[in-house]
Amino acid sequence: MTSRFSLIVSQGRVADRTDGALVGARRVGAALSDLLGEEQRIIGTPTPAVDDDWSVALPQAEGTLHGLRDAVTDAIDAGSIPLLATNTCAASLGTLPTVAARHPDAVVLWIDAHGDFNTPSTTYSGYLGGMVVAAACGLWESGHGAGLDPAQVVVVGGRDIDAAESELLADAGVTVLAPSESTPDRVLEVVAGRPVWIHVDWDVLEPGYIPAAYRVSEGLLPHQIAAIFAALPADSVRGVELAEFEAGDADVPERVSVELILETFQHLMR
Repeated sequence: MTSRFSLIVSQGRVADRTDGALVGARRVGAALSDLLGEEQRIIGTPTPAVDDDWSVALPQAEGTLHGLRDAVTDAIDAGSIPLLATNTCAASLGTLPTVAARHPDAVVLWIDAHGDFNTPSTTYSGYLGGMVVAAACGLWESGHGAGLDPAQVVVVGGRDIDAAESELLADAGVTVLAPSESTPDRVLEVVAGRPVWIHVDWDVLEPGYIPAAYRVSEGLLPHQIAAIFAALPADSVRGVELAEFEAGDADVPERVSVELILETFQHLMR
């Protein structure tokens, strides 16, 4: 099979507070490699999870974030579509600034239960993954660049958003679609014919389908994500990030989750 995608797999800890997401990224990367017939470009080396503050986690992730940035840059320069299997949303600190630089007209579809738009002054948890989009939009300095226009960010399926974060999102002009609004027609309306960079955190789903560390009820169903993917014009996709699959869940077998991820992703393969 000739693939349009360059497969990049994050295996360095980027603020991981659980051990399952690194394993999940590895499982998804291997499955995508088999599906596409593409070699994986592995970035980083796994280390144990730690429940630490963003200010500690960020410098520790520097090597992995630089590696992800370089891998995405190389893929774009080669004329292919970066396809990333990542552990945490914080890995996007290394990718979104490159997206902003290389595809300034692209809409970022941030398909996630969370806005990830906190800053060091608003975060309650100190979790780096909850601050990544705000950093890419220049609301705080991560050391890994910015340049993303918040008016070109669409949070799809957002429903667990702090009050201060909600205010930041509104002030910045980010579009937030609640699950009930996250239909293919509404997404296409907001995208308005522009190219898209797709990020999926699997906690956007109703719990019980694809395990994630930060589960939120009343989410989307897998077929709804698939329908959004199917509605997007194939030539509009500039990159895909699949993040936060928590392997090792006691209730949902890894094999079932990986198969569901592949089935959902294949709606972009047209």
